[in-house]
Amino acid sequence: MESVRYAAYIAGAMLVGMIAREYVRAFVATRLGDPTPRLWGRLTWNPRSWFDPFGTGLVPGLILVLWATASGLYPPPAAYGKPAPVDPAYLKRPVRDQVLIGLAGPSTNIVLGVVAGIGLRLVASPRALTAIEVLVAFELTQFSLAIFHLLPIPGLDGARLVGLALPPDAARVYRNGDKYLPLFVLVAIFVLAGPISRLVYGLVDALCQLSSGFRCAPG
Repeated sequence: MESVRYAAYIAGAMLVGMIAREYVRAFVATRLGDPTPRLWGRLTWNPRSWFDPFGTGLVPGLILVLWATASGLYPPPAAYGKPAPVDPAYLKRPVRDQVLIGLAGPSTNIVLGVVAGIGLRLVASPRALTAIEVLVAFELTQFSLAIFHLLPIPGLDGARLVGLALPPDAARVYRNGDKYLPLFVLVAIFVLAGPISRLVYGLVDALCQLSSGFRCAPG
């Protein structure tokens, strides 16, 4: 029952984290001069605008099942939505502005994780066990989402940032891998679970120790 409750905390944290990251990403693109996210109805807090059946439904659902059943496998909380469309032609400084847009989502999750970490420092008392569990789950989830989206997997923020540093032809081929994002994510989270989890959780723990003072990853 405890594992089910903790999985529910992670589910709530993923929803908050995804809503915030997608809105901020669209907001930053709009402020930098690109009206595309607003015209496509993406400048909204409504998750229906970016919900992806696979990335927002199936993948986090499978992850939550593994956490809830205490299976011994605890993949990093991860999810993705339909990316807000961005047209570099509208940007005054395309490379710089695309970097800012690419970092907007992960930065949002890191800020939310830091806020949870500060909250943990303030309520670290045995009498506040439930609050501590909620904040740890929230901190873990936000940092995991940030690191996950910075992985160089085609379709995620990390790949878009890497693509900016590649020659035009190589960048084009790299971007064309976006259509295989579901396959790449399945391989990364479930096939390469060991190395990916070690990488993500290693960075997550470092961020947790900086914000709250202790590790938050499982194991």
